[in-house]
Amino acid sequence: MKRKCEDSTQHVQLQALRVKAAELIATAGESNGEGKAKYKKVVKDFIDAGGATDDLIVRIGTQFFGCPAAKTSQGPVEDAPFEGSRLLDFDYLEKFMVDCFVASGTPEKESKVCANVLIEADKRGIDSHGIGRLKSIYMDRIKSGILKPFAPIDVIRETETTALIDANMGIGLYVGPHCMDIAINKAKKYGLGFVAVRNSTHYGIAGYYATMATSRGCIGFCGTNARPSIAPTFGVEPCLGTNPLCFGIPTDEAFPFVIDCATSICQRGKVEKYARIGSATPKGMVIDSTGEERTDTEGILKGMVKGDCALCPMGGGGDELGGYKGYSWATVVELLSIAFQGGDFGRALSGVGPDGKPSPMSLGHFFLAINVEAVCDADAFKKKSGDFLRYLRGSAKDPNGPGRIWTAGEDQYDYRNQRTANGGVMVPPALLKDMKSLREYLPGLPEKYPKFCFED
Repeated sequence: MKRKCEDSTQHVQLQALRVKAAELIATAGESNGEGKAKYKKVVKDFIDAGGATDDLIVRIGTQFFGCPAAKTSQGPVEDAPFEGSRLLDFDYLEKFMVDCFVASGTPEKESKVCANVLIEADKRGIDSHGIGRLKSIYMDRIKSGILKPFAPIDVIRETETTALIDANMGIGLYVGPHCMDIAINKAKKYGLGFVAVRNSTHYGIAGYYATMATSRGCIGFCGTNARPSIAPTFGVEPCLGTNPLCFGIPTDEAFPFVIDCATSICQRGKVEKYARIGSATPKGMVIDSTGEERTDTEGILKGMVKGDCALCPMGGGGDELGGYKGYSWATVVELLSIAFQGGDFGRALSGVGPDGKPSPMSLGHFFLAINVEAVCDADAFKKKSGDFLRYLRGSAKDPNGPGRIWTAGEDQYDYRNQRTANGGVMVPPALLKDMKSLREYLPGLPEKYPKFCFED
């Protein structure tokens, strides 16, 4: 896959630093330590100039010259708050989201479920899927008529261990918990439960559903397709959704093992987060129709709507770093989200109709629960799982790393504890503005929130 070249000025600068690094390597043995210090300076200049941290001269510096590769960190490191951000209490945010869903026509019971899925993202440090999605993904789509604030959930076909569900284009945030609950109940009774869903919509963080299962002694597995964003390996057209693949496994620790990640290098929400804070998108995450890597965040978001930009799969473009693996896993999720359901894929999920206006996106989901007790003693399973995860975290640390090894789900547990202790989550100005905007047009909100807690 064609790579975007560094701009000429930066390219010349980085090449000069590479040459200087090579010269220092050649004389390092005769420098009595002076060459080592000079090499560290070259590495710093190289990175400051935009050079990649996995470039050969950086890796040589780490291995042979003791250049630090990372800062020490014993816990999750929050991004520096964007100027104008305000700390908002979780309960306050969750209540506001409930009120927004109710005002948009969603029944109160379902509204509470929707808000709970969103606030869990903020609590777990997944800022791309919490309050940041309330307006753009849910309220705006309800307002434009491409998402129903409430719809019946119909069982199309069912056995003791399986079910096919039609969500009738209702909100995925309450469809998801409803259907995972069906899968878990079947698993608790029969050992296994699998539910396929059609005609649904965006369902938030996949990890929410995995932890629903682990909290009830089950292994949880789920996934969903999405509007096309990922280009196939050696392709440039967005054909696959970011398609998260999620597993949750119970342990004897305070948190389960939960892996919830997109099958792309990053998800669209991460790019949207870069836009909110006015940051460039890191190089290597996005390509355009010519195969060039893009970093202009606003341009990328516009290009993704038009189909001119695509996310790279995990492993990146091409196959040198295993991009075909991310591409294939994204394909697995897509197949499980459309084949059982007879669902849409590709351009049919773009969210834009032939006339250029917003169009419904009929997504598919799948949920699997395995009851641990149906196979073995639950406590023994949890202890063995915990023992192995503790073994991984206790293994030899990279001397140039942060001094700690995490296992999946642990960082989200840390974020929850840290943010709870801090009193909530920092909400950037763009989202504070969204909250004000929602108050302006949703019925009943001006009376309930005549003045937000962050307004002077």
